Amino acid sequence: MLPAMAPKPKIAIVGPGRLGTALALQLKRAGYTVSEVLSHNNARSRQKARALARKVGAVQWAESNASLEADLIWFCVPDRQIAATARDFSLRAKWKGKIAFHSSGALSSNELDALRRRGAAVASVHPMMTFVQGSIPSLEDVPFAAEGDAPAMRSARRIARDLGGEAFTIRPRHKAAYHAWGAFASPLLVALLVTGERLARSAGLSAADARRKMMPILKQTLANYARLGPAGAFSGPIIRGDAEVVRKHLRALSKVPGGRDVYLALARVALRYLPARNRKELSRALASRLTPLGAVEIGDKVRVTDFPPSVKEMELQTRSVFKRCVGKVFPVTGFQKGLIELEVGRVVGKFPATHSIWIEPDFLQRADDE
Repeated sequence: MLPAMAPKPKIAIVGPGRLGTALALQLKRAGYTVSEVLSHNNARSRQKARALARKVGAVQWAESNASLEADLIWFCVPDRQIAATARDFSLRAKWKGKIAFHSSGALSSNELDALRRRGAAVASVHPMMTFVQGSIPSLEDVPFAAEGDAPAMRSARRIARDLGGEAFTIRPRHKAAYHAWGAFASPLLVALLVTGERLARSAGLSAADARRKMMPILKQTLANYARLGPAGAFSGPIIRGDAEVVRKHLRALSKVPGGRDVYLALARVALRYLPARNRKELSRALASRLTPLGAVEIGDKVRVTDFPPSVKEMELQTRSVFKRCVGKVFPVTGFQKGLIELEVGRVVGKFPATHSIWIEPDFLQRADDE
């Protein structure tokens, strides 16, 4: 005969925000009794707690008069408030035999030490899921990163399983890296997408139209990533080694504040971790600088359009070199402190004895086809 399953604990949710609300609703659907919803003492927080308590059949309390009859108290408050909230609650109930969770992805269970010292078993239990206003996500297949005391970990594994997810153990020292990983999966992904929106607007589309038109390729990319892995899902000019297309992208991105930096960072990561042809030429393209000319890289050709006023203060030989360069085309050979180095030896010759000049980009124009 199989041993009888222990009864499901009664759960109190501290913090009726987006995460607390989602957890309370999903716990209720999974057959748990959410017995209490606790909030701060301000009117807005109490109002949200009352609304959530009605939905799950719980009692609503403010922190100052909470009874804490539940077996398990789940703190769903902002990271910076966890330790202080735990200290406030440590004297409001008998904690021996109780379990306490907090839901931070970045902080360890030690934030609940005030409760641990009073006899509670504590753990950090973080679902890797995004919780935003107006959306209650399913927790089906969601991983829960957990660490803490053994009794609390047993409860965490059972609750995650009952919610349709799976708990896995994470070491406290790894939590910051784990949480940053989650940031790449959702909030920073949204930041990437909004950068794409801005670029689409420079191509004549509205933000709403850009979102709608991006959805098919986004869905297929995620499906390919899930089924084929990153290398199998990777496509575009970098895998083909098309450096000229990358250069065109960089020039277009000069119209989107911050967009070029995002593109360069991701393209360099792609060169490091993903398949690509023509890596040497791609690396040169990604080493380009953003100037009033647009994206300029070593080897590009530019025309000197005018005599920089600052040169008038220089010695005669230097002024002579610059005058001989006006109207002529030279290759770019370097960058330093906002200036562009040009190889001019073939024009100025051996006298004066110089092979290059440094000049502001305001006095240059592109001459790629010359």
